[in-house]
Amino acid sequence: MTTTARAACLVGVGETPYAKWGGLDTSEYALAVDAVLAALADAGLSADDVDGLASFAEDRNDATFMAADLGIPELRYATLSWLPGGGGACAAVANAAMAVETGAAEVVVVYRSLCQGQFRRFGRGPGNEPAQRGPPPGGPVRVPHVRRARSLLEAHVAFTMPFGMFSPPIAYAMVVRRHMYRYGTAPEHLGAVAVTMRAHAARNPRAVMGARPMTLDDYLASRMVSEPFHLFDCCLENDGACAVVVTTAERAADLAQPAVQIVSSAQGAPQGFGHGQYSNVGMPDDDYASAGARGVAARLWARAGLGPKDIDVAQIYDHFSGLVLLSLEDFGFCEVGGGGPFAASGALAWPNGALPTNTHGGSLSEAYIHGLNHVVEGVRQLRGESTCQVDDARTCLVTSAAGVPTSALVLGRS
Repeated sequence: MTTTARAACLVGVGETPYAKWGGLDTSEYALAVDAVLAALADAGLSADDVDGLASFAEDRNDATFMAADLGIPELRYATLSWLPGGGGACAAVANAAMAVETGAAEVVVVYRSLCQGQFRRFGRGPGNEPAQRGPPPGGPVRVPHVRRARSLLEAHVAFTMPFGMFSPPIAYAMVVRRHMYRYGTAPEHLGAVAVTMRAHAARNPRAVMGARPMTLDDYLASRMVSEPFHLFDCCLENDGACAVVVTTAERAADLAQPAVQIVSSAQGAPQGFGHGQYSNVGMPDDDYASAGARGVAARLWARAGLGPKDIDVAQIYDHFSGLVLLSLEDFGFCEVGGGGPFAASGALAWPNGALPTNTHGGSLSEAYIHGLNHVVEGVRQLRGESTCQVDDARTCLVTSAAGVPTSALVLGRS
């Protein structure tokens, strides 16, 4: 792969420890600062070199305060992706890349911190949380109401909650159930994703679930959360933070780590998609039973000049196991409806699968950091540092959340 002097590269990654929600005795903001400093140290840089900060998904850790507390000499660029939830992880990296390629900034750090022990568990739906802070249960539950909604999303779910759609596992269980009806997807197909992610986590000392092996029988015996989702179909709820550093190829040549190229990026949503299937059950059936990422995938591959057959390793957002199957289909690794058999064939497994996927354990078994840890693992793979290293990996696909407006990256090395 060739590149120009100002082409955007990833040059540093950093993480805090990951723990089950409530397991870290610190604040979300402190975790964010620690992750940024770790990523800069990995790159051989310091806060004095940074002039840009980027994040996504209504990040509470404001860039202006981060810049002040990190001692950044001058903040020249600060951005937050509008894409909701984990859909914006790759978009935030793309925004950083645009900043360095246009000269708006020279060194941009992308960060994400989640401390569900400090705020609220993401298993609760919007508005479906205690009305006031305090000891558990923390006061009465505040039910969403259209006229009193604190966000457009909360206003939308005010229409669906009376019918029992209280949380993401329920909403996306409906999507996967529709996929099962249309294409014959089976519980064992979902289990193949969950078991594979857990096997990868077993080699990763950072993974929250790394010391808890799981077989397909274990998966099938686990309790049902929202049919067809078993417990192990659902991502972790945890505390932790991670960050990546983006700069130009010219600057990267003098830094501590080999540069990983940002070959292409894309983001967006289909017409009328809104927040996705979480709040919109009236979309066309072909979109409803999908990841909603076909347009993003087409633009991504066109800009990269590559296709699915050219990808050595993938980091596919896995908030729910079934959504991985839908992403595999939208990004062209198998035919529509073929995600389940593809996963069950062993294609996602390291080291012998056709497409080793989520080699860190993913959100199902490493940690749920809204998908930015998938970008971290993509960098590690292309630097040859993964705990499930793919031999001579030169290209990596990273996707953000399926089922919401989303984004994706193709990463590469020379």
